[in-house]
Amino acid sequence: MRFLLLRTIAENGPVQYRNYRPADFTQFYAIEEICFQPPVRFSRRYLCQIIESCNSATWVAEQDGIVAGFSVADFTTEFDHTFAYIQTIEVAPAHRNQGIGAELLRRMEDSARSAGATVIWLHVDAANEAAIHLYQAHGYRHQGRQEHYYYRGRAADVYMKSLQLQA
Repeated sequence: MRFLLLRTIAENGPVQYRNYRPADFTQFYAIEEICFQPPVRFSRRYLCQIIESCNSATWVAEQDGIVAGFSVADFTTEFDHTFAYIQTIEVAPAHRNQGIGAELLRRMEDSARSAGATVIWLHVDAANEAAIHLYQAHGYRHQGRQEHYYYRGRAADVYMKSLQLQA
């Protein structure tokens, strides 16, 4: 399985984007295992729980029948306002730097708008410069930092973006 996830980009056809299907889970979790180490890695049970929630959206980036990346966001409503939270955006290493993360982010934002969300937000490891650059390039603004958010005292930066149309 890992060989398939790590094939060279030149061997792959165009990227297709679609909604999650339960048959994708094995490939999702293989990407999760490559991208994150315990204890930061989501457990199989938790990842399955957030994907299958009726208040979430999960997008898949696929090349030649292989999951190249995925994203998951969930939605909550408080005081008549709906908020979206990006749980994760993950792209297999062999498929990075092709715009897949940016397209998954755009699709998460569209799903959030469709769910009535006015704001989308996330936590990102403060040392993850590539992810921070992606979010900033797409209009996310730094809202603060949570020290010791991740294992071994690693800090998380909090980013947020308004989804309301500007007049």
